[in-house]
Amino acid sequence: MDYGRLEKMAKKTEVQDINDSDFESIIKKNNLVVVDFYADWCMPCVMMSPIVDELAQTYAGKISFFKINVDDNKASSAKFRVMGIPTLLIFKNGQLVDRNVGASSFDILQERLKKYLS
Repeated sequence: MDYGRLEKMAKKTEVQDINDSDFESIIKKNNLVVVDFYADWCMPCVMMSPIVDELAQTYAGKISFFKINVDDNKASSAKFRVMGIPTLLIFKNGQLVDRNVGASSFDILQERLKKYLS
């Protein structure tokens, strides 16, 4: 059992909701950003939510995590051509550098994120 991981989960870092109107300023204001495109009715999105929360806890202070509901924010979804959900978009210095479509494990996403931390 990984007690360090369980302790981080207990400390719950909130992944903030954003919308179309603040999307651009959020990704430009933060150095490294992950945006989770989701919908409440999407079962893979529901499964990914605790993983995104855990990543936010693990990388608190290093990576900013946000979520955006595709049903309520169609402009951002269209701009970044989000065709399937969940989709995680990774921005570095305001530029889209990576995307992950579909459900993935904590370990797979962590490996993807590590390369952008430098």
